[in-house]
Amino acid sequence: MKLLQGKIALVTGGSRGIGAAIALRFAQQGADVAFTYHSSEEKARAVEAELAALGVRAKAYRSDASSYQEAEALINAVLEDFGQLDVVVNNAGITQDTLMLRMTEEQWDCVIETNLKSVFNLTKHALRPMMKNRGGSIINMSSVVGVTGNAGQANYAASKAGIFGFTKSIAKEMGSRNIRCNAVAPGFIETDMTHILDEKTKDAYLGAIPLKRLGRAEEVADLCVFLGSDMSTYISGQTISICGAMTT
Repeated sequence: MKLLQGKIALVTGGSRGIGAAIALRFAQQGADVAFTYHSSEEKARAVEAELAALGVRAKAYRSDASSYQEAEALINAVLEDFGQLDVVVNNAGITQDTLMLRMTEEQWDCVIETNLKSVFNLTKHALRPMMKNRGGSIINMSSVVGVTGNAGQANYAASKAGIFGFTKSIAKEMGSRNIRCNAVAPGFIETDMTHILDEKTKDAYLGAIPLKRLGRAEEVADLCVFLGSDMSTYISGQTISICGAMTT
């Protein structure tokens, strides 16, 4: 039997990168998958078709995760279309990197709202249907930058570090309802963003990674499958780094 057979999963930011890899792995493991996109509709429809070809139900929703109202409408739409909600992956995120002396209030607010407030928005509205189902798994996508910090990324690092405390708090609040909450902290992963880096920058990253390679989006997705499945029913409130031992 597939690890996520019979489960309904929602993945935010699921039209590309790590989010798309998670959506695909979930479908391969038998889950029906709802996922969101913000602007890349063409990519979203392609992912939707790829998932449906695996024999599962799949639907893309255009939604801004940083909006409380849109998050509420999204959860209601998923429940109407799929009937229940078992796994939520809070993956939506952006960067607006610059040194603190140059960072504007708008750059700070935009990153915090997209990366951190979105986790509150989706979790808040997903909890009631999960309580009704008597269980669920919430997976929050953080980053090793939330652990280490990084020059030029004070807004991003703060947003990702905030996810750690949020995750632990939700795990403690909802444990008695059989709802688990964990965070995933990827290191440097091969995505569209890393493909455009010059070789000198890539070499600097690799020098800090004991495994001497970048991670793959599929490897992050495999960890999310585990956390969403019944193989991890006693794991909650944890932050799991997937970084090639970079932060060890």
